[in-house]
Amino acid sequence: MECRPGCGACCVAISIAAPIPGLPDGKPAGTPCPHLTDDRLCALFGDPRRPAICGEFSATPELCGEYRGEALVRIADLEAATRPD
Repeated sequence: MECRPGCGACCVAISIAAPIPGLPDGKPAGTPCPHLTDDRLCALFGDPRRPAICGEFSATPELCGEYRGEALVRIADLEAATRPD
């Protein structure tokens, strides 16, 4: 599945443990990435500073659902279920 244009749900819902430009301590889940543009695209796409987790994320119909709101909920649920204690 190709990412839905203008979605950016994964850029909000997931946490990023590694430092990224502008966030030396990473990004908490539920916080929009500072590199998410106004049209919900990644300003670091293709940039070697882009976090590995972002490049490894694969959009699927089961995870992303039919619309952005579904994707936000489903990805947040997955984030919570896989969070280390």
